[in-house]
Amino acid sequence: MQDVHTQGTRFARAPETHLASLRALGEAVVSARLELAIVVPTFNERANIPVLLDRLAAVLTGVSYEVIVVDDDSTDRTWEAVRGVAAYQQRVRVIRRVGRRGLASACLEGMMSTAAPYIAVMDGDLQHDETILPQMLATAMKESMDFVVASRNITGASMGGFAKDRVRLSNLGLKLARLILPADVTDPMSGFFLVDRRFIDDVIYDTSGVGFKILLDLLASAKRPVRIAEVPYTFRTREAGESKLDFAVGLEYLYLLLDKMLGHLIPLRFILFALVGAVGVILHLGTLAVLYRQAHLTFMNAQVAATVVSMTFNYLLNNLVTYRDARLRGNQWIVGLLTFYLACSLGAAINLSVSAQLLANGLPWLFAGMAGLVLSSVWNYGVTSVITWRKRLVDRGRAG
Repeated sequence: MQDVHTQGTRFARAPETHLASLRALGEAVVSARLELAIVVPTFNERANIPVLLDRLAAVLTGVSYEVIVVDDDSTDRTWEAVRGVAAYQQRVRVIRRVGRRGLASACLEGMMSTAAPYIAVMDGDLQHDETILPQMLATAMKESMDFVVASRNITGASMGGFAKDRVRLSNLGLKLARLILPADVTDPMSGFFLVDRRFIDDVIYDTSGVGFKILLDLLASAKRPVRIAEVPYTFRTREAGESKLDFAVGLEYLYLLLDKMLGHLIPLRFILFALVGAVGVILHLGTLAVLYRQAHLTFMNAQVAATVVSMTFNYLLNNLVTYRDARLRGNQWIVGLLTFYLACSLGAAINLSVSAQLLANGLPWLFAGMAGLVLSSVWNYGVTSVITWRKRLVDRGRAG
């Protein structure tokens, strides 16, 4: 009994002893202050990530750093591969995001999770030259820079094996970026850069987190002049996996530009909804002309058919573009279409009622028509947001 009592007393005191041991172990392991965090957003890069981690370890000798892989729940289980490495390497960790996607938002999430004074962002596809990271860090520390950008567009740099079409597309994106850029930088669409975390803390509430161009988002959110240095590098050819550049990436880039130009005045989603509606008006008038003038339907029948066509088109495009992050599929798609028809039919009634009333009160027909159109657009946007896409938006919010 005495042995049992003694053993119980020893275990009762164990937590204090273990806590002290853990503190001592922590002090021994963390021998240097964390200098750099490297945020790597990934989606289906399982073959490349282990190679990247080895290369970073080789070039960052003497630097106290950590690697934060932010994975958007890759179907090839990239997060699992990183987790296996992190079990043995304390400087590596992974954030697995379930129910949310996007490179910019992934980068911001990784940035917010580190205590490092400097944060680098680079892709996980091995196309960025990790050997220039020490130079980027040294430049930022020595010259007190907000950003050190790895540029493909200055002397000594190269776009590598980019196809001519891809280069032209990149140049077009550069010209568009200058519409919102407050700073002079040769490669604002670079996905490879280093930033002082104090700058991130200053602008975090003004970032959009939209699309794939996180550097452009950060620069366009600046509240003061930005101190920028640039380091040349050659863009490499992808070794494994597939490129993520597609039509959706182009759309995300346009979303970012619109949000930075107009987002502080009008919600970006409403801007997109209105643009889709404008295209729908053109389609409506074209369909009406064909059915009434060419197919010789009665005006009323042609008008009804044109209305159904334009509303269906608007629903399809809004589901694809405006509410791309809450896209309806399967049975939800059918229910959504029916609710969209209902909401827009009521919106059309509001349009006719308001414009007719304003016209009867002596207002010019153009002003009356525009007022009715604006009110019906706001109605359609508000009601469809609440009814048609609300469930998907709520589900995504819970997942996030």
